[in-house]
Amino acid sequence: MRLVAGIAGIVGIAAAGALAWAMFAPLDGGSRDALFEIPPGTWARRMAGEKRDILPQTIRLTLGVRDVLLLRNSDKVPQIFGPVLIMPGQDFRLPFETVSENDFNCTAHSSGTMKVIVEPAPPAGLARLRWRISAALHSA
Repeated sequence: MRLVAGIAGIVGIAAAGALAWAMFAPLDGGSRDALFEIPPGTWARRMAGEKRDILPQTIRLTLGVRDVLLLRNSDKVPQIFGPVLIMPGQDFRLPFETVSENDFNCTAHSSGTMKVIVEPAPPAGLARLRWRISAALHSA
């Protein structure tokens, strides 16, 4: 019985430590690129009448963590994003330096538009814990 209580105590301490780390550890995700790919056949499916969006309608980035939008055109035809023509096989990087909401024309969407929201990095504490949980759920 004492062994079980001791193990439960150790598990509790480890869980508290993990929560404290998630709340206060710096946000450093390595690469600041958020990659979104336009897959092969996108244009052909669109011309065949398919209305499925290939990219999300809204992309959320976090300033200082994931604040560079990286679009990869793996389709066989050029795609337009904002004022930029992205050729087949080409990558386009768009860094953001301020918190903002941006609307872009985008031929990879059936609606023809896409929104990019750049949010501030969460401060230490519960906001950072919520951000980490949300990021983990959206990447799963």
